Amino acid sequence: MRVLVTRPRPAAERTAARLSAMGHEAVILPLMQAQHLAGAARAALSEPHQAIAVSSGEAVRVLGALGPALEPHLATPLFAVGEATARAAGDLGFTDVRIGPGTGEGLAETVAALLPPGETLVYLAGSPRTDGFERALHQRRIEHRTAECYRMAPVHYPAETLPGLLRAGPFDAVMLYSRESARRLDAALRESGLEPADLASRFLCLSWPIRETLPDGLPCGVAAVPDEENLLRLL
Repeated sequence: MRVLVTRPRPAAERTAARLSAMGHEAVILPLMQAQHLAGAARAALSEPHQAIAVSSGEAVRVLGALGPALEPHLATPLFAVGEATARAAGDLGFTDVRIGPGTGEGLAETVAALLPPGETLVYLAGSPRTDGFERALHQRRIEHRTAECYRMAPVHYPAETLPGLLRAGPFDAVMLYSRESARRLDAALRESGLEPADLASRFLCLSWPIRETLPDGLPCGVAAVPDEENLLRLL
């Protein structure tokens, strides 16, 4: 299958390698790019806290940019939204990684079960983001501070970019990892004068909120659990 991967770099390269190993042809077209705010992460970690939470691999990459300044925090309990983010934190050197079930609300439940009452959690977040994790923390009266340590900005391409990719024919599938990427894809299609059906036979979404961003009637699949393993199973 010919698959369009829309997630940001460098994660897009890893996804493309996995697709190639599965026998598919992967084309990378990042629709968003991360702007890291390492200073915000450093400042947040300098304040008293007993645990850290990350809801994306991008936040872990920001932590990696701190270099030696991160070392005093590697033994701090870190709550990761899912297994992929947890692996990234472990690779960075965190020794006490606690894994959520893949959603913000589920991560809040994990925090509530494992963080002792009265302890403070630092949430290293991105912008824009959904509010499910923070809302669930508030509902459970978990003491926390949110620090935006990265921003996702849209990537703009010339109007001829998508038509150029279609010279080899429509894609069999487009992989979508965020609502922002889905919105940016819709804008890029309109700028190019294309309909979604011109681009691909199917649109594969990491989660239901992404699917709800797309127009009704599109042939879509949604991962059973919001992680890449389940997204790839839709192919």
